[in-house]
Amino acid sequence: MRMFVWLAGWLLLCPVWAHADIMVNGEPAPLIEWDELMPEGYGASLMDLFDSPELDQIDDYSERGMELMQQMMQKLSSAPVVNEMDGRMVSIPGFVVPLDNPGGKVRHFFLVPYYGACIHVPPPPSNQIIDVHFEPGTDDDNLYDAILVSGRLTTETYSHEMGTAGYRLEAYSIQPFETSSYFD
Repeated sequence: MRMFVWLAGWLLLCPVWAHADIMVNGEPAPLIEWDELMPEGYGASLMDLFDSPELDQIDDYSERGMELMQQMMQKLSSAPVVNEMDGRMVSIPGFVVPLDNPGGKVRHFFLVPYYGACIHVPPPPSNQIIDVHFEPGTDDDNLYDAILVSGRLTTETYSHEMGTAGYRLEAYSIQPFETSSYFD
Protein backbone atom coordinates (compact mmCIF):
# COMPACT_ATOMS: atom_id res chain seq x y z
CA MET A 1 0.00 0.00 0.00
CA ARG A 2 3.07 2.26 0.05
CA MET A 3 2.43 3.12 -3.59
CA PHE A 4 -0.81 4.82 -2.55
CA VAL A 5 1.06 6.99 -0.07
CA TRP A 6 3.52 7.96 -2.84
CA LEU A 7 0.67 9.12 -5.12
CA ALA A 8 -0.96 11.04 -2.30
CA GLY A 9 2.33 12.80 -1.58
CA TRP A 10 2.72 13.76 -5.22
CA LEU A 11 -0.70 15.42 -5.24
CA LEU A 12 0.29 17.61 -2.30
CA LEU A 13 3.64 18.56 -3.83
CA CYS A 14 2.36 19.22 -7.38
CA PRO A 15 4.47 22.16 -8.63
CA VAL A 16 2.98 25.52 -9.43
CA TRP A 17 3.90 27.08 -12.77
CA ALA A 18 3.72 30.75 -13.64
CA HIS A 19 0.95 31.77 -16.02
CA ALA A 20 2.06 33.11 -19.40
CA ASP A 21 0.12 33.54 -22.61
CA ILE A 22 1.23 31.54 -25.60
CA MET A 23 -0.31 32.24 -28.98
CA VAL A 24 -1.48 29.29 -31.08
CA ASN A 25 -3.13 29.94 -34.46
CA GLY A 26 -3.63 33.57 -33.42
CA GLU A 27 -5.48 32.57 -30.26
CA PRO A 28 -4.12 32.82 -26.69
CA ALA A 29 -3.36 29.45 -25.10
CA PRO A 30 -2.52 30.35 -21.49
CA LEU A 31 -0.25 28.13 -19.45
CA ILE A 32 -2.34 26.19 -16.94
CA GLU A 33 -1.43 24.17 -13.86
CA TRP A 34 -2.41 20.54 -13.40
CA ASP A 35 -4.45 21.32 -10.31
CA GLU A 36 -6.73 23.52 -12.46
CA LEU A 37 -7.98 20.27 -14.00
CA MET A 38 -9.33 19.09 -10.64
CA PRO A 39 -12.59 20.46 -9.20
CA GLU A 40 -12.17 22.45 -6.01
CA GLY A 41 -11.90 20.14 -3.03
CA TYR A 42 -11.17 17.03 -5.10
CA GLY A 43 -7.60 16.77 -3.81
CA ALA A 44 -8.91 16.47 -0.25
CA SER A 45 -11.44 13.81 -1.25
CA LEU A 46 -8.68 11.93 -3.06
CA MET A 47 -6.61 12.02 0.11
CA ASP A 48 -9.48 10.25 1.88
CA LEU A 49 -8.71 7.21 -0.29
CA PHE A 50 -5.30 7.00 1.35
CA ASP A 51 -6.29 8.03 4.87
CA SER A 52 -6.97 4.65 6.39
CA PRO A 53 -4.94 2.96 9.11
CA GLU A 54 -5.93 -0.32 7.44
CA LEU A 55 -3.72 0.44 4.42
CA ASP A 56 -0.46 0.15 6.35
CA GLN A 57 -1.42 -3.24 7.78
CA ILE A 58 -2.72 -5.01 4.66
CA ASP A 59 -0.63 -7.18 2.38
CA ASP A 60 -0.96 -5.75 -1.15
CA TYR A 61 -1.66 -9.21 -2.55
CA SER A 62 -4.19 -10.34 0.06
CA GLU A 63 -7.86 -10.61 -0.85
CA ARG A 64 -8.62 -7.41 1.09
CA GLY A 65 -5.65 -5.63 -0.47
CA MET A 66 -6.83 -6.56 -3.97
CA GLU A 67 -10.37 -5.43 -3.12
CA LEU A 68 -9.11 -2.04 -1.89
CA MET A 69 -6.93 -1.69 -4.99
CA GLN A 70 -9.95 -2.35 -7.23
CA GLN A 71 -12.00 0.27 -5.37
CA MET A 72 -9.18 2.78 -5.63
CA MET A 73 -8.66 2.13 -9.35
CA GLN A 74 -12.39 2.69 -9.93
CA LYS A 75 -12.33 6.01 -8.07
CA LEU A 76 -9.16 7.16 -9.86
CA SER A 77 -10.54 6.30 -13.31
CA SER A 78 -13.77 8.21 -12.69
CA ALA A 79 -12.33 11.39 -11.20
CA PRO A 80 -14.47 14.47 -11.89
CA VAL A 81 -13.35 17.04 -14.47
CA VAL A 82 -13.73 20.81 -14.53
CA ASN A 83 -16.48 21.44 -17.08
CA GLU A 84 -15.40 25.07 -17.53
CA MET A 85 -12.21 23.81 -19.19
CA ASP A 86 -14.21 22.30 -22.08
CA GLY A 87 -13.29 23.99 -25.35
CA ARG A 88 -10.51 26.19 -23.94
CA MET A 89 -7.19 26.78 -25.68
CA VAL A 90 -4.47 25.91 -23.17
CA SER A 91 -0.79 25.16 -22.82
CA ILE A 92 0.28 22.61 -20.23
CA PRO A 93 3.63 21.01 -19.40
CA GLY A 94 3.96 17.30 -18.79
CA PHE A 95 5.42 13.99 -19.82
CA VAL A 96 4.54 11.66 -22.69
CA VAL A 97 3.16 8.14 -22.32
CA PRO A 98 2.97 6.94 -25.97
CA LEU A 99 -0.15 5.07 -27.03
CA ASP A 100 0.98 4.46 -30.61
CA ASN A 101 4.28 4.69 -32.42
CA PRO A 102 4.00 4.08 -36.17
CA GLY A 103 7.23 4.96 -37.96
CA GLY A 104 9.01 6.59 -35.01
CA LYS A 105 6.42 9.40 -34.72
CA VAL A 106 4.12 9.61 -31.73
CA ARG A 107 0.71 11.00 -32.71
CA HIS A 108 -1.43 9.72 -29.85
CA PHE A 109 -0.26 9.81 -26.24
CA PHE A 110 -1.23 10.51 -22.68
CA LEU A 111 0.17 13.68 -21.18
CA VAL A 112 0.79 13.24 -17.46
CA PRO A 113 2.10 15.59 -14.76
CA TYR A 114 5.14 13.57 -13.69
CA TYR A 115 7.60 11.18 -15.27
CA GLY A 116 6.67 7.51 -14.98
CA ALA A 117 2.93 8.02 -14.46
CA CYS A 118 0.77 5.26 -15.96
CA ILE A 119 3.71 2.87 -15.81
CA HIS A 120 3.35 2.46 -12.06
CA VAL A 121 0.19 1.29 -10.37
CA PRO A 122 -2.00 3.06 -9.63
CA PRO A 123 -2.06 5.57 -12.47
CA PRO A 124 -2.96 9.19 -11.74
CA PRO A 125 -6.64 10.09 -11.42
CA SER A 126 -8.38 10.54 -14.77
CA ASN A 127 -8.52 14.31 -14.29
CA GLN A 128 -4.71 14.26 -14.24
CA ILE A 129 -4.32 12.38 -17.55
CA ILE A 130 -4.85 14.09 -20.91
CA ASP A 131 -5.47 12.12 -24.11
CA VAL A 132 -3.41 14.06 -26.69
CA HIS A 133 -3.77 13.85 -30.46
CA PHE A 134 -1.05 15.55 -32.55
CA GLU A 135 -1.46 14.70 -36.21
CA PRO A 136 2.01 15.70 -37.45
CA GLY A 137 3.45 13.55 -34.68
CA THR A 138 6.48 14.19 -32.56
CA ASP A 139 9.78 12.30 -32.64
CA ASP A 140 10.05 9.59 -30.06
CA ASP A 141 13.72 10.23 -29.23
CA ASN A 142 13.09 12.68 -26.36
CA LEU A 143 10.09 11.19 -24.60
CA TYR A 144 11.84 11.32 -21.25
CA ASP A 145 11.97 15.12 -21.26
CA ALA A 146 9.20 17.46 -20.16
CA ILE A 147 7.26 19.02 -23.03
CA LEU A 148 4.82 21.90 -23.35
CA VAL A 149 1.69 21.04 -25.33
CA SER A 150 -0.67 23.74 -26.62
CA GLY A 151 -4.08 23.17 -28.13
CA ARG A 152 -7.83 22.88 -27.56
CA LEU A 153 -8.87 21.00 -24.43
CA THR A 154 -12.16 19.13 -24.17
CA THR A 155 -13.75 17.13 -21.37
CA GLU A 156 -13.82 13.75 -23.05
CA THR A 157 -13.09 10.41 -21.39
CA TYR A 158 -10.76 7.92 -23.05
CA SER A 159 -9.85 4.54 -21.55
CA HIS A 160 -6.71 2.60 -22.43
CA GLU A 161 -4.84 -0.20 -20.69
CA MET A 162 -2.37 2.45 -19.43
CA GLY A 163 -5.09 4.47 -17.70
CA THR A 164 -8.18 6.59 -18.18
CA ALA A 165 -8.01 10.20 -19.33
CA GLY A 166 -10.71 12.68 -18.34
CA TYR A 167 -9.59 15.23 -20.93
CA ARG A 168 -8.66 15.27 -24.60
CA LEU A 169 -6.28 17.81 -26.14
CA GLU A 170 -6.15 18.44 -29.86
CA ALA A 171 -2.54 19.63 -29.96
CA TYR A 172 -1.36 22.34 -32.34
CA SER A 173 2.10 22.83 -30.86
CA ILE A 174 4.58 20.72 -28.90
CA GLN A 175 7.89 22.09 -27.67
CA PRO A 176 10.49 21.31 -25.01
CA PHE A 177 9.56 22.60 -21.57
CA GLU A 178 12.23 24.36 -19.56
CA THR A 179 11.40 23.68 -15.93
CA SER A 180 14.31 25.59 -14.39
CA SER A 181 12.75 29.04 -14.88
CA TYR A 182 9.53 27.90 -13.20
CA PHE A 183 11.12 26.71 -9.98
CA ASP A 184 13.27 29.75 -9.20
